[in-house]
Order: sequence, then C-alpha cells, then structure tokens
Amino acid sequence: MNDTTAKEAVTLRRAVAGDAGRLTELVQESGAYRGRYASIISGYAVTPDYLARHEVHVAVGPDGGTLGFYALVLDPPELDLAFVDDAAQGLGVGRQLIAHMKETAAKAGLREVRVVAHPPAEPFYLRTGARRTGTVPPMPPKVPWARPELCFEVTPRVPAA
Repeated sequence: MNDTTAKEAVTLRRAVAGDAGRLTELVQESGAYRGRYASIISGYAVTPDYLARHEVHVAVGPDGGTLGFYALVLDPPELDLAFVDDAAQGLGVGRQLIAHMKETAAKAGLREVRVVAHPPAEPFYLRTGARRTGTVPPMPPKVPWARPELCFEVTPRVPAA
C-alpha cells in the first residue's frame, strides 16, 4: 500500500470502550518503546474510562484493523498519546492522526496543544507543525531521561452565525 492509497483507505473514528484492549496492545507492542524506553510503558493500559474521559480517535484500515490512535486531553490541552502500528509507519497514518487532532482541538476552541514527546518522536512532531517549547526533566525511576516539550498552535473554529 503506497502513501496515497493508505490515506484514501484509512478512516478515523471516535474510540469506544471495546477498543481499549487493542489500543493497549499498540502501546505495549510499539517498537519505539523497546530497550531503554521500555520503562515508561511498563504496565500501561488504555482503559474504557480513559476513552470516555478524553478525545481518543482511532485510525482504521480498509480491513477494519486498527492502524493507530491519538488521545487529546482538553483541559489542560495536551496530546497525551499518539501511536501508529509499527507495520503502518511511513504510510501517512501518523500525519492523518495529527491533522485530525488539530481539527478536534479547533472544534473544542483550543488555541494550542502541548506535547511531551517521546525523544525519538520529536522529528515527526516538528514535521507535522509542532514547535519546540522546552524540555521536561527526567522523572526517575520510570522516566530517567529528559523529554522534549512541544506545542501545536491551533486556530479555533468560530461558530457560524
């Protein structure tokens, strides 16, 4: 599947309670969190309650499989989670998720969305329009490394009169 085909075949929808297990699998199976970064996701689970409390949206492929997801916390505004299945990386799914997240934030009237990024993900966020705003210091023992802090600027949507 090339990038154009992937974009046409991927749909985004709001996550539901039944997605919690698959989203947890995406987090736990992510190649980006192997080795030195494994501690941050150790024991982490996406729960039905989390899905109900936040703007969580899932990218679904033509076969109905989950390709990725993002979780936007509205107050305070933060992109809390963003994962793309390892097999779907490089197909434009991540860019679609970020574009959708910005639309969701705009509809909610947000002006910006903070991201505390996984260090290897920083270049992706910069390519999708985030700007670096600082560094979050280590929080041992679970997070023994500094993380980049970024921000997406969002233009809030003005309701039609």
